[in-house]
Amino acid sequence: MLVATMVIVVTPSFAQDKAPATLAADYQRPQVIPFPASNPYSAEKAQLGKMLFFDQRLSRNFNMSCATCHNPSLGWEDGVPGAFGGQGKTLDRHSPTILNLAWGEEFFWDGRAPSLEEQIKGPIQSPNEMNIPIAQVVDRLQAVQGYRNLFSRVFPNEGISEQSILKSIATYERTIVSGTAPFDRWIDGDSAAISDAAKRGFALFNDEAGCNRCHTGWNFTDNRFHDIGLATPDNGRMTITQQPSDQHAFKTPGLRNISQRAPYMHNGSLKTLSQVIDHYISGGIQRDSLSPKMTPIPLTPQQKNDLLAFLGSLTGEAQAVSLPILPY
Repeated sequence: MLVATMVIVVTPSFAQDKAPATLAADYQRPQVIPFPASNPYSAEKAQLGKMLFFDQRLSRNFNMSCATCHNPSLGWEDGVPGAFGGQGKTLDRHSPTILNLAWGEEFFWDGRAPSLEEQIKGPIQSPNEMNIPIAQVVDRLQAVQGYRNLFSRVFPNEGISEQSILKSIATYERTIVSGTAPFDRWIDGDSAAISDAAKRGFALFNDEAGCNRCHTGWNFTDNRFHDIGLATPDNGRMTITQQPSDQHAFKTPGLRNISQRAPYMHNGSLKTLSQVIDHYISGGIQRDSLSPKMTPIPLTPQQKNDLLAFLGSLTGEAQAVSLPILPY
C-alpha cells in the first residue's frame, strides 16, 4: 500500500459547517421517483410486483425468489462474494444492490440489459439462477386464482403475461429507494448531522482522492463502465461491446447504504471498505484497458479514516420491509 505524508488542509468553516453550495446541489436527493411512460406507477402494480419479487414460484425448483440474491437485510444484496445459483452453483459475479434502480440506465455489471424490465428476465431464465422460462412462470401464475384476480385488475386488457409480470416486478423495484441519510441532512443545512471526519472525507472525495470522477450525483454513480485494475479473468463490458478498451470494465456501483453491502466489487473480492480504499490508493493493476481515471492516490491513514467516515454517513434511515401475503 502506498502511504505518503502529504496533509490535506481543510478550512475550519468547511469541516464544521455545511457543504459548499455548488457541491450540495450536485448531491441533492431527488423529490420524486422516475417511472417510464411505458410502465407508469400504480400502487396496485407495485404491490403485485412485491408479491412476485418474494415468490419462489418464479424458480424452476421453487427454491429461489428475487429476494434470494437481493435481501433487504443485506443492503438488497446477498452478503457473499458470488451470487447463489439455483442449481447449487456459485456464480462468478457478486449480486449488485437494487437500491435506487429507478435512476439506472443499463443494467447488470456489464450493462447488457437496456431496461429494468429486461434485466429482470435475465436471472429468471438463466440456467444457473432461477432456471425457468417466462412462459412457464405465466402458466404457474395462471393456475392461481388470487394472481388471476390481481392481474386482471392491474392489467385489465392483458392479464398474466410475460410483459405484465416483468412490468410489475420492475415497478416494485423502482420503489426501493435508500432512506434519508445523515449526509442528506448535512447537505440540507444541518451542520451537526455528520462528524467533522466525515466532512473532511467529503472534501477528499471531491478533491484530492478524486472519487467523484466516477461516483457522481445523489446516488454516487455515473452509470458508466470502468476497468479499475482488479485482478479478474472476467472481461466485463467487453463481452457486450467487443471493444478492447472495455476489457475488465464494470458498471460503477452507487454508494448509498454502502456500509451494509459487503463484500465489494463485481466479484466480491474485497471484504471491507478499508480494503476498497487501499485498492484505489494503489492505483490498481496497470494494463491497456485501465481507466485513465485510475491513478495512485497518496493518502495518509487519517485521510483514509476520514473517507471511511464519509462513506458511513451515506447509510439511510432503516426502512422495515414487510413480507407480502402470497396468493394461493
